[in-house]
Amino acid sequence: MMSFLSNAKFLIWIVVPLSLWGATETFGLPHVRWSYSWLDEGQGHDPFADRYYTSCTFWGPNGSFTIHPNGGNCTWIQLFKRNGGR
Repeated sequence: MMSFLSNAKFLIWIVVPLSLWGATETFGLPHVRWSYSWLDEGQGHDPFADRYYTSCTFWGPNGSFTIHPNGGNCTWIQLFKRNGGR
């Protein structure tokens, strides 16, 4: 029994890479908001005005993805999978 446990501890490091791979396949990789377009509601480029975003482009390890947000809000970071899903 002791020899099995001593050999198993050398294989425990496999758990970390497999869990990271599983998390990226399940949830996707992070992509940062690169560009966006919005409706300014007549206030120009006022940085404190409320904006209604009409499209957001995210860039990251899996390429760039353009989405049309629900409710007019874009997050700074979005998770995307390799096949383009969120």
